[in-house]
Amino acid sequence: MKRQTGRQAGYCMIAAVLMFLIVVPILTVFMEAVMTDGRLSFSNAVNVIWDSSNLQTIGNSILLGVLVVMVSTLIATPLAFILVRTKFAKHKWLDIVLMIPFMTPPYISSMGWILFMQKRGLFQQLFPWTGNLSESFFSLFGLTLAMSFHVFPFMTTILKNAIMNINGSLEESGAVFGGSVWYRLRRITMPLLTGNYAIGMLLVFVKTLSEYGTPATLGKRIGFYVFTTDIHRYAATAPIDFGKASSLSSILVGICMIMWFLQNRITSRNTFNLVGGKGRRQESVSNKRIVTVFSGIYIGAVLLFSIGIPYFSVIVTSLIHLRGYGLAPGNFTLGHYAELFMDNPKGVRAVLTSLGLASASATIASILGTCVVASIQKAKHWKRLIEGESLLPEMIPNIVLVIGLMLFWNKIYRFLPLYNTLGFMVLVYVVMFLPYTIQYVSSSMIQIGKNLQAAGQICGGSRLYVFRRITLPLVLKGVISGWMMIFIISFRELVASSLIAPPNVLTVSTFIVREFEQGSVSVGMAMAVICVLLTTTALIILNRLVDREKGKNV
Repeated sequence: MKRQTGRQAGYCMIAAVLMFLIVVPILTVFMEAVMTDGRLSFSNAVNVIWDSSNLQTIGNSILLGVLVVMVSTLIATPLAFILVRTKFAKHKWLDIVLMIPFMTPPYISSMGWILFMQKRGLFQQLFPWTGNLSESFFSLFGLTLAMSFHVFPFMTTILKNAIMNINGSLEESGAVFGGSVWYRLRRITMPLLTGNYAIGMLLVFVKTLSEYGTPATLGKRIGFYVFTTDIHRYAATAPIDFGKASSLSSILVGICMIMWFLQNRITSRNTFNLVGGKGRRQESVSNKRIVTVFSGIYIGAVLLFSIGIPYFSVIVTSLIHLRGYGLAPGNFTLGHYAELFMDNPKGVRAVLTSLGLASASATIASILGTCVVASIQKAKHWKRLIEGESLLPEMIPNIVLVIGLMLFWNKIYRFLPLYNTLGFMVLVYVVMFLPYTIQYVSSSMIQIGKNLQAAGQICGGSRLYVFRRITLPLVLKGVISGWMMIFIISFRELVASSLIAPPNVLTVSTFIVREFEQGSVSVGMAMAVICVLLTTTALIILNRLVDREKGKNV
């Protein structure tokens, strides 16, 4: 009874801590939207919503989300079929390469597009006979295209995995009964993909509505304002109005929740059991030369627009000595990289600050997430509540979560004076990215048989000893993977850094944006290259550590 009571008290404490760190700040956003002078009043929130400029923002956000879903679908659907049904299916390296656009910070990609397409930009220098054609990119079309080439890997991966699970005999049955290729695609394949497509559509739509980097760089340039840019403006630019920021945040959360509901409805009605106990085989790969040629051209075009243009622009700009001379021979230098570390102390401090914040956040989140997952394995009634609390940040747009944490910790500043410090930045990063550790460790923990832990306890090992010598080594791969993802994303995080960084504190992301906006574009792009190289190197090193650990456990 004492042990059971102790466990219940432990579960209650974990739930209370997560409630304090995650749930209460989110509720604070909604309370701020409907509270006026300490009294409950919906009139202020209604006035904010029905303001003409805010209605325009809401319409812009929904329109952009729909357009990005449509364009991402056009990009990802043929690509998914190519990666499964053609000779390119055996080139597994394409799966890694096609994730590069997602792993690239969106604000860096959008800056690359701006540098390439702007007046007297790289496109006009390479193709002067096109005149002002490239400048038409600075429109809603260009914004949609830039965001679509960032998020299409979500949909590609989901559709590809779904196509791989379709039994080849289903389409062959349609062919036997005289169905053409297009008929089989329309009446057999596409209906089987509906549920998976709904999941991909939701992810892309919510990601678009929650994205700050691209709208803040390219969107502002064309005067197209969305939820995230207006929320950021109300919360960070004088006169600060947290009421308006909270009202828009509440609408954004509401739209995301509606999309989650619609996706669940569509998926539940259009889910098919494609993998069962019976044997199945994959649809045969097309060996037609014309299919291979067109598939190669299509993959090349996708890689050019999603990786080639942004990275070419960023790297070349970081090497240009005098921007007025552009791509002229002899106008290239490594001086901007040297300037970052020798003549620009703010650049060095930005890198060190980002490294420290990312390392601390990843370490704390990994320890906290691992302890939470390990502690609730035997919980019955508490497990769902605790997991729901810990995964809530994944469902809430980052900017809304940051606003909630700002409001909540401002209110308790007299008791816990953490706000406006580097410690508060670490806290925000931990809360934002805790779901990564929860998911990675949970997936590893599920694979561990209960008999292993029971054997350790039977042999006299305490719970701590069993966890340290049996459970932890088996889930270490998941812990390291979660640490890796949190480190990479924290290192390049923009929206939280721009809102909560203490005065005179720059991170890599805010340094890049500041240099870009103030005209020191080459220095900013040099920092962008360093940012990508550091995160990529961390990814490679940690992947090798995971592989080495996996080899030890085999």
